[in-house]
Amino acid sequence: MAHCITRHIPNAITCLNLFSGCVACVMAFRSHYDAALLCIVLSALFDFCDGLAARTLHAYSPIGKDLDSLADDISFGLAPSAILFALLCEMEYPDSLTWLPYSAFLIAVFSGLRLAKFNNDTRQTTSFIGLPVPANALFWAALVCGCRDRLLTFSPWLLVIGICLFSWLLVSEVPMFSLKFKNLHWRDNRVRFLFLMGCLPLLLLGVSSLALIIVWYILLSLCHRKG
Repeated sequence: MAHCITRHIPNAITCLNLFSGCVACVMAFRSHYDAALLCIVLSALFDFCDGLAARTLHAYSPIGKDLDSLADDISFGLAPSAILFALLCEMEYPDSLTWLPYSAFLIAVFSGLRLAKFNNDTRQTTSFIGLPVPANALFWAALVCGCRDRLLTFSPWLLVIGICLFSWLLVSEVPMFSLKFKNLHWRDNRVRFLFLMGCLPLLLLGVSSLALIIVWYILLSLCHRKG
């Protein structure tokens, strides 16, 4: 009986990820960007915990893997798309460009492609190839939450370019390091320690610091690749 219960714990946590992602979408469409960001952060926490629970309890299953990907595409694909859609709807542009806000849903499409690629790519067991979907979602949610008023003064085309760039990063072949520590030796974890040290001063900048941390992560991954 105990084993029967414990094997469902990871999936239950994944369902919390999905639920939080659904609420994030609702908050985004209502332009409650701070609440949407909070829900995405909660989804990221649940996403971390379901994997941890699965490893601790040895409760792996094909259903759990599929459920995790479905939840992630809602929480980290559709939710940031909804945030960008709502923001683009607030911007001013000619009537001929009323289709422009729908370009935000490229994030959801490419997040789905990214997740399908991750599930079938054996190269991504200890690191990532392409930008992880939670990082992409946190970037957009934090950027809009922290800089909404400033973003509304920009051309909507700048956001569309950003959407296209990050959509490409999701499915690109750019190696990205993971934050999994196998030990605490500097030589084996130099890039991870550098990332964490760089995050400390950025955290002083408020909500938008999350977006800067993701940019720092991308830049450090690119430099680490060249090194």
